[in-house]
Amino acid sequence: MRLYEQFTVGDVYRSAVGRTVTETDNLVFTMLTLNTNELHFNVEAARQTEWQQPLVNSLFTLALVHGLSVPDTTQSNGVNLGWTDVRLPHPVFVGDTIWAETEVTEVRESGSRPAHGIVSVRTRGINQRQEVVCEFARAFLVAKDATASSSFPGTTEPWGV
Repeated sequence: MRLYEQFTVGDVYRSAVGRTVTETDNLVFTMLTLNTNELHFNVEAARQTEWQQPLVNSLFTLALVHGLSVPDTTQSNGVNLGWTDVRLPHPVFVGDTIWAETEVTEVRESGSRPAHGIVSVRTRGINQRQEVVCEFARAFLVAKDATASSSFPGTTEPWGV
């Protein structure tokens, strides 16, 4: 859990885990978002394309890469302010494993919320073939050290073992 004071321009964070995309991920996300582009769910239609297989929904790719970056960026109740410059330079297919890499590009005080700061980052998703499959810039509001509180309830009971 990083707080405002723990971000420095130039810091690079790499996700601790990768995530393999399944057919269920792609189908459920595509159907939940009512995306009717058959390229995501019709094998026969996909065979007619240069990829000859269904493409993973690009918004799922964006959400997955963002999610992989959360433990390093906004885990401490950070609030997203916006995303810009989203790029999808290589397609994602079922069976691909994705990792995230994030670089801090700006750290500044919040003008409207003195107990918080604003951190800007750029994040990219990288597959097992070392291809960048997604990249974007993002800014988020994050608490300063003095205002941070833990949701862990604690206890006064002694250990029983």
